[in-house]
Amino acid sequence: QSCGNGARCFARFVHDKGLTSKLEIRVGTAAGVIVPRIRADGRVSVNMGVPEFEPARIPFQAERRAATYELLVGGKPRRIFAISMGNPHATQIVADVDAAPVATEGPLIEAHERFPQRVNAGFMQIVDRHAIRLRVYERGAGETLACGTGACAAAVAGIQARLLESPVRVSTRGGDLEIEWSGEAREVIMTGPACTVFEGEIAI
Repeated sequence: QSCGNGARCFARFVHDKGLTSKLEIRVGTAAGVIVPRIRADGRVSVNMGVPEFEPARIPFQAERRAATYELLVGGKPRRIFAISMGNPHATQIVADVDAAPVATEGPLIEAHERFPQRVNAGFMQIVDRHAIRLRVYERGAGETLACGTGACAAAVAGIQARLLESPVRVSTRGGDLEIEWSGEAREVIMTGPACTVFEGEIAI
């Protein structure tokens, strides 16, 4: 539905290939239009849109909107934030992201019955008020090195809970992202690097 890292890479690709001279472009996705912008320092910023908290629009089965929700995962209660960034995310706070049960609980959360379209499962360790470490078990893919929408969802969850302050540095195994969000009904800005690492041709 939406891929923040993919949007940054797409913006870098079309600019480097001379397909546009604009530093800011509009990109249509299944979740709506996003706006990547190449910055003077070479990083790419993407306007990821406004986060969605209403359960029916995530979608997530809950009687009403709440700050957090209790989810039974393998018979154990887990406290999660449920947010959509164009795709659904269930993020929980952990003491040590390296020891988080991503491989065991990730698939259970991904396929949880309360998320009818499945969900991305995020495990977030708060480092300080402007920094977190994050691992994400993505729906249909398993754990990935980085997840742009997952980084946005985690930062938004922490800011909404007044545990974090914008901007937030999100450190993943694939690198760092900077997330900016000024509050309810405001758009999320994600900034990070994008560079070409391989080119090739395939016969179709």
